[in-house]
Amino acid sequence: MNVQLITYHSMTLLQKFIQYCQQELRLTIPQTQLVLAVSGGVDSVVMVDLCHQAGFQFVIAHCNFQLRGEESTGDEQFVRSLGEKHNKEVLVKVFDTKTYAEENKLSIQVAARELRYGWFEEVVRHKALGIKEENSKSLATYDLRLTTLLSTAHHAADNIETLLLNFFRGTGISGLHGILTRQGNVIRPLLFAKREEIVAYAKEQNLSWVEDSSNASDKYSRNFVRHQVMPMIKKIYPQVDDNLLANIERFKEIELIYNASIQQIKSKLIVVKGNEQHIPILKLKKQTPLKTIVFELIKDFGFTATQTEEVVKFLDADNGSFMASGNYRLIINRNWLIIAPLKTEEASNIIIEENTKRISFAEGQLLFQTSTYDSNHLPIETNIAAIDVGEIKWPLLLRPYKQGDYFYPLGMLKKKKLSKFFIDQKLSKTDKERVWVIESDKRIVWVIGYRIDNRFRLKPSSSKQLVISTSKIR
Repeated sequence: MNVQLITYHSMTLLQKFIQYCQQELRLTIPQTQLVLAVSGGVDSVVMVDLCHQAGFQFVIAHCNFQLRGEESTGDEQFVRSLGEKHNKEVLVKVFDTKTYAEENKLSIQVAARELRYGWFEEVVRHKALGIKEENSKSLATYDLRLTTLLSTAHHAADNIETLLLNFFRGTGISGLHGILTRQGNVIRPLLFAKREEIVAYAKEQNLSWVEDSSNASDKYSRNFVRHQVMPMIKKIYPQVDDNLLANIERFKEIELIYNASIQQIKSKLIVVKGNEQHIPILKLKKQTPLKTIVFELIKDFGFTATQTEEVVKFLDADNGSFMASGNYRLIINRNWLIIAPLKTEEASNIIIEENTKRISFAEGQLLFQTSTYDSNHLPIETNIAAIDVGEIKWPLLLRPYKQGDYFYPLGMLKKKKLSKFFIDQKLSKTDKERVWVIESDKRIVWVIGYRIDNRFRLKPSSSKQLVISTSKIR
């Protein structure tokens, strides 16, 4: 063990970089082409040099956010010269970051991040497909057989700062793993390296870089942690960097165990019905720890950690109660908690003319067939309605159920509100919202998939029948 540690620490940064790319990132260098996100700072300059020394194929991508006047222009010029030094293609994107932030009501930092990664994703996609950027003079030929990835210059100190910021923000266990080494087509090949190692390498190799003046300002939370918080902690715990980096590795493994356990619990609790998730309330309330499990059930549907306790109390709410996030609802339906999308679209009324053969609507299709009435062949399926043509007034109207609707259920001489009929059928709130009806001259003919109206039933005196069928909607 000690021999391995000594061997690792005696390796050069380039050797560590190649080992990290091969072992941690699972990259085969000759078969990988990179888009390097380069600001011009020491971290990204060292990343360029290491990728060049290691033998990667790459282009350089630089964002000019126009936030620091001439300094931003100088950074762009420096990065272009860096490309010339390595004979590599340089792609530059100039953003009006302030306008974008104002129009989208974002902070400058968030706006820059959205713009940066949106463009980077586009560049990677173009390079993977062999498409040249319009604003670039191609100095490199890209092989479509190779893997194309975006590489950023995040290092160990960035990882520690991210861990602390996530912890302070209360992001939960998912925030404690820090920056991931790889997310989709984005890699961080310098995440193993401390800033001191990076700066030392740059000086040893006589590399030039530019300094971003905004990095000296403590108005940004990350800079405050870097310049104020960490130095104070190091006075008490000199080895805090190593300790936190070791904790990040532990948290990654803990998260794997945690997620596996949560997934197992979800598989036992959730019954998927179409685009809804149904969860038995009594079974859910027996789970321990309840708040954590409830949060894991609701977090992907727009509900926040601060709403968890409210949702736990909601489990005891009356039947039919609901609470909503931006796009989803939690509904109490008897013994079930239902997570369902918000119904945001008003369905259209659809006119059905006399000779119509087929109609499409939100819940599927309707097929229409007129034939001679035969009392020996009456349909018994709820998804087929046979009605007396003589009672129909054309055109028919296909529409969603609405409050106040009533009909005369088959076999009954008294009218009944559909709301009460639905209670008898034990329909949930979302089941009711999917109910459509066909009406004739403002009289309901068929509650589709459930019951026809008694006034339109076939009688011994009936001569023609209209058979309407649909795929089952329940």
